[in-house]
Amino acid sequence: MTILKSVSARADAVGTFRYVSVWLMETTARWTPTTPEMEAKVMFGRHIWDYAQMADALGKRTFELRRHEHFTLAPSAAYTALLKEAGAAHSTADRISALYDGILPGLIARYSDYIAGTDKILDEPTIVIVDRIVRELARQRAEADELKAVLKLAAGPGPHLATREKKVSSMLAEAAA
Repeated sequence: MTILKSVSARADAVGTFRYVSVWLMETTARWTPTTPEMEAKVMFGRHIWDYAQMADALGKRTFELRRHEHFTLAPSAAYTALLKEAGAAHSTADRISALYDGILPGLIARYSDYIAGTDKILDEPTIVIVDRIVRELARQRAEADELKAVLKLAAGPGPHLATREKKVSSMLAEAAA
């Protein structure tokens, strides 16, 4: 990730991170009623709450970065297309694979890159929030792995999406990069 030096560029990045958190929340909420396995519904429900907390913390941070509270900025077209593809998964196995094996590993890497590349003093509040999100996403992946083993779910599109995710050079929209 390019080092974001201006407050405006950091606000755009945080707004994009918020967009993704809202997308995660809305997608898992949309999937929950049509997922037959109760264990998956329970996990999705816990994770919906996590994503809401992430979106709220990021939204409050955008205000501190001189944008309106809960400022949200759509990611790049390539990243948005990737999210759309992941969100179209139908079976429980495909949904869990697409989200926890396809999207979340890339998010963890991108957020970790942001932490490594931003100013440790000037952007410390964002670092605290994003570091917490990274830990939460890693925990969610571990919970999903446990659930896949319990439910004996078949492999889904996650590895394909993860490969495509790595090819997206930036999740930030051009104006923000």
